[in-house]
Amino acid sequence: MFVALLKLSTNRAKAGDYLEGHKAWLKRGFDEGVFLAAGTLAAPDEGGGILAHNTDRASLEARLAEDPFVAEEVVRIEVTEIGASITDPRLSFLGA
Repeated sequence: MFVALLKLSTNRAKAGDYLEGHKAWLKRGFDEGVFLAAGTLAAPDEGGGILAHNTDRASLEARLAEDPFVAEEVVRIEVTEIGASITDPRLSFLGA
């Protein structure tokens, strides 16, 4: 399982220009079963985060590079992998 943070970057003011493409990109990630959750980071003006699974790091990083927000430097990405060893039963599909 991965946590991808999309931290606002140099072209943050252009987010509105790429928002529809970003939303379509997110939808594709959910439709393809890779994204579990996505949303805005709680701290104001920080960016967003995505919880992903059913992928490997290289594939996820390639997918993230396709996000218009990443391609246009609206955000920069930080990816962390979590090897879940204990999960709530509702998350049993993660294989912990």
